[in-house]
Amino acid sequence: MTTDALPHDSIQKLSENLWRVEGALPHLGGRRVMTVARLSDGRLVIHSAITLNEEAMCELESFGKPAVLLIPHKRHRMDAPYFKQRYPELRVFAPRAVVPKAREVVAVDGTYDDFDGDATVRLEMLDGIGDSEGAMIVRSTDGTTVILNEVVFDMGPPRNLAARVLTRLIGLRPGPRVTPVVRLELVTDRRALRKHLERLAAIPDLTRLIVSHEKMSSGARASLALAHAARTLGHRHERKDIEA
Repeated sequence: MTTDALPHDSIQKLSENLWRVEGALPHLGGRRVMTVARLSDGRLVIHSAITLNEEAMCELESFGKPAVLLIPHKRHRMDAPYFKQRYPELRVFAPRAVVPKAREVVAVDGTYDDFDGDATVRLEMLDGIGDSEGAMIVRSTDGTTVILNEVVFDMGPPRNLAARVLTRLIGLRPGPRVTPVVRLELVTDRRALRKHLERLAAIPDLTRLIVSHEKMSSGARASLALAHAARTLGHRHERKDIEA
């Protein structure tokens, strides 16, 4: 099978049942993130698929059996067909509002509500965004990890001039935040979403926040990043960024 993989980093092991990999984002010069979690029975859940080179795909398969693919947003479906072709038994799930777009590229088995998780990996829909995105919650021996997608960005300074111009035009600034584009596209109730992000920030053993663009927050900064993103929903002028 030919692997048409864009440039990507090595797979990063975060805990005994959790892995993360960053890859190139086509055309915009940014970065995208795939997260892989392992259920208690050894099956893998793949969040926001990124096609990897053959060596890395074989490494992923050594973690467990790829069994579930989550398409968390309509713009995160590009590599879903490759994964389905490589793993025909893969079950595909998407938030209810994303299902029609996901079905344009791959067969979808159900919504996030149909995902049968366990004590290790579960999904919950986010309030205030009309069934458009959910959170994947992973419990590991070192604590709880929250995985989000478009609803929170945490990007560094753009890497090229085109990206710098684009991010300035759309009002995207560095640091953890709900971006103006996401507020227009997804958010139907800012107060409800803010409170949900605050609840996630208050998880007692929260040890990581993973977002699909770009930075991961660990330790105490995970809670701070979620709290900061929540505040960007509550004020006309966003507060000063927390330090990277």
